Amino acid sequence: MTRHSLFILPLLVGLAACTTPQQACINAATKDLHTIDLLIREAQGNIARGYGYTNVVKTIPQYVDCTPRPTDENPKPKPEMCLVDTAQTFRQPVAIDLDAEQTKLNQLLAKREELSRGSAAAIASCQAQYPEG
Repeated sequence: MTRHSLFILPLLVGLAACTTPQQACINAATKDLHTIDLLIREAQGNIARGYGYTNVVKTIPQYVDCTPRPTDENPKPKPEMCLVDTAQTFRQPVAIDLDAEQTKLNQLLAKREELSRGSAAAIASCQAQYPEG
């Protein structure tokens, strides 16, 4: 998990708690459509740039606070810092086959059209099941 996702995850959980039953139903019904949209944007960006990205995990030494907890014998322990290896994720550019990426994009666009047609009925069902909006 990246540092950014540690901040975003609680936000998403908080926002999910604020959704209406209808919106939760619609979100569940259109989850695949949203995923396809993300993949389409990624493929379009790859084609526009001429290269893609991959995630690489590297171990980075980092100082962290490892001060002992206060105890009856030592109510004010001396602050200590420890060097700890932490896994961090980095984006790294990679070469791609532009023709294969265009083929993938075309397939994603076709799949999006298919999912879009199917999601209209699911959205209508959610609206009928939870009319309060």
